[in-house]
Parts: sequence; structure tokens; C-alpha cells
Amino acid sequence: MRISPIVAALTLAAAPAFAESHAMAMVEAMDQPVANGVVSADKVVAGANGWLVVHRTDAEMAPGPVVGHAPLRMGDNIDVAAILTEEVMPGDMLMLMVHSEDGGMQTGIFEYTLGAKEDGPVRVDGELVMATITAQ
Repeated sequence: MRISPIVAALTLAAAPAFAESHAMAMVEAMDQPVANGVVSADKVVAGANGWLVVHRTDAEMAPGPVVGHAPLRMGDNIDVAAILTEEVMPGDMLMLMVHSEDGGMQTGIFEYTLGAKEDGPVRVDGELVMATITAQ
């Protein structure tokens, strides 16, 4: 089978773009009040459709149980609001993390549980794509 030069060029051009989109993945968020039951990220850049997941965390900075999530589109997502599914108190630390939409049984349904592979965390160069905030 012979690949046309145009297909080869498009394939080679797409690979760096895909890698670049994952390299730019990020979460921007600030400490915020949570009395309204929502946590927001100012900006999230995702390399593919997925989820902004709110984990509990602490000074050790390990992701803990999930307390909220919101869908993400590939690319820039502005003012992403995740409804909290558990009570969060002022002073609680939260980790807002990008998760994929990969490996689950259903598309568009958040299926991750702590430690699972379904809809799991996105890593860029081995690092989680996340921001940590303190609830006010």
C-alpha cells in the first residue's frame, strides 16, 4: 500500500499539533467561596474532550475523593463551573484537575472513581494537569 504525499504531510503535521495541544493543557483557578455549591475554574485548556474534576486534597497534595465535575471541550474553556456533590467547608483544599473521556463504558457520562482508569486524570510530561485552591 502506498501513502500519498498529501496524506503523509497531513499526518506529520497533525502529530505536533496533538502533542502541542496536550503540552498547553492547564487549569487556572483562584481561592473562592463555595457557599453556592459550585467551584469554578477561570480557564481550562484541554487537549481533548473530557472533564474538570474537583478532588478533595490536603497539604500533602494527593488527589482525594471526587466532590464535583463538569464537562470540558477540547481547547479553551472559560469560567467552567462544577456543581459540588458533597459539602465543602471554608478552609478545605480542592484540586481542580483535567480528566479524560477515555476508557469508560459510555461517552458523556463521568465514570471515574478514585484510582480507576476510566475517565482518568490527564498527565503532561508525567505531571497532572491541575490547580489547587482553598474554599472560602
